[in-house]
Amino acid sequence: MSDLEARLLAAHGVGDKSTLVALYREAADCAGTEDEVGFFLTHAYIYALEQGHSVAPELRRRLVSMGRESHGD
Repeated sequence: MSDLEARLLAAHGVGDKSTLVALYREAADCAGTEDEVGFFLTHAYIYALEQGHSVAPELRRRLVSMGRESHGD
C-alpha cells in the first residue's frame, strides 16, 4: 500500500472530508490515466460539494474540461 492510499484510508476512517478533498486532488495529480484522473477528481468534487469547500469550482472546471461534467447552461 502506498503512503497516499494509507492516508486516504485513514481520512475515510475518521470521516475527515476536508482532508479527503486534498488527498483525492493529490491522487488525481499523480494518476496515470485520464480515467483515473476523472475518478479521483470526481471524488474530490463530491466531498468538496458536501462541505461547501472553496475548491469545488476549480474541481468542477477541471471535470468540465475533461468532458466529465457539463457546463449546466
